[in-house]
Amino acid sequence: MSHTSRRRFIGQSALAAASFFIVPRHVLGKGYTAPSDQFTLGFIGTGKQARGLLNQFRKQPVRILSGSDVDATKLQLFKNLAEKAYADFPGVKPSSGFKTFADYRELLADPGIDGVIIATPDHWHAYQAVKAAEAKKHIYLEKPLTRTVAEGRAVVKAVQKNKVVLQTGSMQRSWANFRKACELVRNGYIGQIKEVLVHVGDPAIKCDLGEETKPAHLDWEGWVGPAEFHPFHSELSPPVEKDVFPNWRKYREYAGGILSDWGAHMFDIAQWGLGMDESGPVQFQPPADPKAVRGLSMTYANGVVMKHEEFGKGFGVRFIGEKGRIDIARNYFDSDPVNISSATILAGETRLYASDDHYADWLNACKNGTLPICHAEVGHRSNSVCALANIAYQLNRPLTWNPEKEKFKGDKEANALLLPNYRADWKL
Repeated sequence: MSHTSRRRFIGQSALAAASFFIVPRHVLGKGYTAPSDQFTLGFIGTGKQARGLLNQFRKQPVRILSGSDVDATKLQLFKNLAEKAYADFPGVKPSSGFKTFADYRELLADPGIDGVIIATPDHWHAYQAVKAAEAKKHIYLEKPLTRTVAEGRAVVKAVQKNKVVLQTGSMQRSWANFRKACELVRNGYIGQIKEVLVHVGDPAIKCDLGEETKPAHLDWEGWVGPAEFHPFHSELSPPVEKDVFPNWRKYREYAGGILSDWGAHMFDIAQWGLGMDESGPVQFQPPADPKAVRGLSMTYANGVVMKHEEFGKGFGVRFIGEKGRIDIARNYFDSDPVNISSATILAGETRLYASDDHYADWLNACKNGTLPICHAEVGHRSNSVCALANIAYQLNRPLTWNPEKEKFKGDKEANALLLPNYRADWKL
């Protein structure tokens, strides 16, 4: 285990033995407010993803007190759902009602909020996370951590400087099958790793949508924020009646394509299995066809090659070693030879940070001042793979990357794309 991994493992062992635990509300009885129930949360962004997170955090011993959104209808729906979620627990329901804010800065200014869940479009992640850290709020930040590499490093620095706890929403790290697959890889069950295939979606494209009439309930200038301006289109911010994940994630002005959207999950698992949580590839080789949306090769300093490539299954990761392979995803976990995936990790072998609940893990880390399973540096490094892959596809030429300096070698154009293209008057 690396020094960092040992430190994290020891920290978790100490946490398990500590006298303080977050006790699920249902254990304490209906209507009972435990001391640990005093951890208070506000949501920044209240769309479809936030509504899913509401269902997760309502199971935890917290009080969800407020939300902010530039879309008044989404905010009202979220308020209704949040108040309904606490209907069965009158002892923890906010006596003054659920607070709503059109401006997230007003939510951050509330001294009664301990932590925030940020579930806004990707182009807002860095700016809001840095402001939350400066407001001394703990942060659950949806994946991908940020849109660009420079923004990711800014978030890491802000979290460290302000001594707050950030959990990246790459929740697959808290799923047992993904952890076991990575432990099998780390312990050499398929021999020395030669290649990793990561099957996720397409890289980002330039926004080519037209303009539609903006609904009165939406502050479009507030939605765009620091990003490059594009007129309103419902594909970017669909009405609440259309219960879908918005397509802003496809466009490089606001996100990193499905390559980043799902890559923040699957490249994250690849990095974990390879032991590269604090590093990344050093060479990027795009496919020969400039129009190709698969085929990018990324090589690590140790010679392992990772490819953005399909392998005949749904989105997932394939680890290929000298003695076999392991395939892992949300809906499959198998191997060749077949007995590898069912093998038991033996005593004395490398074990990875075990978190069976991504949300409770963050809350425990907030209470105890420890690092959660997918803390800011981990989220930044996994997201960097996605952001760098997008740059390689966009420029369509080989790139040499220095993971320590976080710069490309001898390529000003590529290095410029590491920075966000903020509009005038916006600075991070």
